[in-house]
Amino acid sequence: MITPRFSCSQSEKSVTVSVYCPSVRASDVEINVDDTLFTLHINPYYLRLNFPHALQEDDEASAQYDPASGFLTVTLTKAVPGQDFEDLDLLAKLLAPRPTEQPSQGPLIEVLDSQSAEVSPEDDLVARAEGLSLEQQEILEAAANDWQLPQEVPEPLDKLKTTPQERYGFLDMYSGFFQHIQHQPNEINEIGEDVETCPPAERRKRRLQREEEKWDEDHYMADFVDDEYIQELLHWTHPHTQPVTEFQYTEAENMKMLRLPRKEYLATPYQTHQLYLTLLTLLFAYAYESRTTQQDPTPESGWTISSLVPAFTALDPPPYSPTPKAAPETFDPSELAATFTTSYRRSLAFPLFRSWALAERCRADVAAFLRGGKRMVVRCLLEMKDVLDHHEVYYVYSKIWVDDFCVWVQSASDEALLQLADAVASLKMEKSAVGWGLEELEKIAREDLDRSSDSDDESEDEVERMLPAPL
Repeated sequence: MITPRFSCSQSEKSVTVSVYCPSVRASDVEINVDDTLFTLHINPYYLRLNFPHALQEDDEASAQYDPASGFLTVTLTKAVPGQDFEDLDLLAKLLAPRPTEQPSQGPLIEVLDSQSAEVSPEDDLVARAEGLSLEQQEILEAAANDWQLPQEVPEPLDKLKTTPQERYGFLDMYSGFFQHIQHQPNEINEIGEDVETCPPAERRKRRLQREEEKWDEDHYMADFVDDEYIQELLHWTHPHTQPVTEFQYTEAENMKMLRLPRKEYLATPYQTHQLYLTLLTLLFAYAYESRTTQQDPTPESGWTISSLVPAFTALDPPPYSPTPKAAPETFDPSELAATFTTSYRRSLAFPLFRSWALAERCRADVAAFLRGGKRMVVRCLLEMKDVLDHHEVYYVYSKIWVDDFCVWVQSASDEALLQLADAVASLKMEKSAVGWGLEELEKIAREDLDRSSDSDDESEDEVERMLPAPL
C-alpha cells in the first residue's frame, strides 16, 4: 500500500484531512474513525493517523473528492468542540503507531476463599523446625541477641549475550549494517573491520586515539593567525537562528517526513537523557557544516557532518561523563561540558577550518535551534538527513541515527528543549578541557605575530634612512 501525501488543519469544531490520491474512484473510499484513530483506504492508498484527541463521525462530517486536483478532503467533528489538536503539522508524529497501553500491575490470582487443614500442634511444631534453614536460624538468633550481621549489596549481573555482535545506533536498535565494511570506502570509520563486534569501551578508546592522531597544532595556529575567512564565517547569520512568527514546513520537508519510519520508542528515563545529549552532537555537526558552507552544501558536506559526530565515526554516543541521577530533561553543566568538549575536539582536529571561536559560535547556534522548538530542530535534522542520504556511503548513518531522531524529536516537549537551550547557552567552556594546550599555542602565535610586526617596522625605518633627503 502507498502512503499518500496529506496535510491536516483544524477549526473550532472540526479537523480537516486533505489527501492527495489522483486517479481513483471516490466510490471505493473507506473511512473509519475510532476515537483518536483515523484510517482511510482507497486502492492503492492507505493512511492511518493517530490524533491527540478524540474525533467522531456525525452529520457534520463529510468527505469530498475533486477529480481535477486529485485531492480528497475529509472533515471530521471534534468530540470536544474547541479542543486544540496540537502538532498537526508534524506528520511523522501523526503516522506513528498508537501508544501501547501499559499492562495492569495488579495481582494475577485472587484468593476468593481459603480453609486451613486441621494440623495437630505436634506436627505443626515439627514442620516449622524442619523448615528453618541454618541461615534462618542464624538470623533469628542474631535478632534475639542483637548481633550485627554483615550486609553486602550484590553486584549487578552482566548482560546476557548469545552472539558476538554488538548493537549500536538509536537506542541500540541496530546491528549488521557494517558487515561488509572492508569492501566499502568508509573514510570516517574509526573502529576498523571489527565494527560489528567491538564493545563500547573499545570504541571510545579508538575514537580518542584517532582524535589524538589527527590533531595538528600547526594547522590550529595557522587558522588562529590568519583568520580573515573564519571571521567572515563568525559574522554570518544562520537563518534558522532567527525568530519565526508562523512556522510552516515546505512541501519538500513534508515529503521527507512521510518517508520516515513509523515507530513507537519505549525509552527509559536514562535512555531519554542520553538521546538529548546525542542530539546536541548532531546539531553541533549540522551547525558547523551549514555555517562553513553558508547553507550551500558541497560534495564534502557529508564527510564533514559525519566526521564531527562521535556516534557516527566510532558508534560512541554520549554520555562522556558520569550521568547524575536526575529527570531526563535536567542536565548537569559538567555532562554538557563533556558532551561539547568531544564535539569541540573533533572540530579542531578533522575539518578544514579549526578555530575555537568557530566552535563557540556553533554552540550558540545549537542553543538557538533548540530555542526554536521541536519544529526547528526537526527542520535542521531533515537538512542533515538530506545531505547524508545523497552520499553513497554515509547514508547508513541517516538510517541508524538521523531517521529515528527526526521521529523521536516530534514527540519531545518544547519546554524541555527550551530548558536545554538555556543550559547550553549559559555553559562556560574551558580551552584546557580539550587537552591540547590551546592557550599556550595561542600565546606563542601572538608572540610570533608581534615579532613579525616589529621586524616589519624596523625594515621600513631602515628603508626610510637609506632614501635621499627631499630637496
